[in-house]
Amino acid sequence: MPLHKLTITTVLTACLFTGSAFAEDYISLSVGDWNALRSGQAHVFQYGGEYRFSDVGYGIHPILGGFGTAKGGAYGYGGLNWDVALLPNQLYLVPNFAVGAYKEGDGKQMGGALEFRSGIELDYQFPNAHQVGVALNHISNAGIYEHNSGEESVLLTYSIPVSAITKLVGR
Repeated sequence: MPLHKLTITTVLTACLFTGSAFAEDYISLSVGDWNALRSGQAHVFQYGGEYRFSDVGYGIHPILGGFGTAKGGAYGYGGLNWDVALLPNQLYLVPNFAVGAYKEGDGKQMGGALEFRSGIELDYQFPNAHQVGVALNHISNAGIYEHNSGEESVLLTYSIPVSAITKLVGR
């Protein structure tokens, strides 16, 4: 087996047996820049929230979320996160994929309602299990419509265990 294939196989195998960042449900909030990497196009404030379900196996977590933009754009989605422990219980790489519906508002035309999101997030986990991270997401319709402009978002995220929220509200 060539060295590069052996290296990739070893890394992927190690990732399957690492600890999960999200051993329970989390609520994640985000703020950032919609259209962050497109030169010559307006950058727009983006805000959002996501429910991250507990691990269903191998560090994979179902997610449901949505975001809005300062121009009235909105996107609701469902998908999967995959936790890859770089430093268990401390630093995680989180690739993700989702599919959802987009409404442009007064903002960017994406080509149609059905849009796909792929992304990567780097999260630091505090001893109390709260997490802060930075995410890069790409959204496009994968060419299923005639127009496929795509966009990238750079976001700051803060994730809170649901158990911490329930303790706070006295449940």
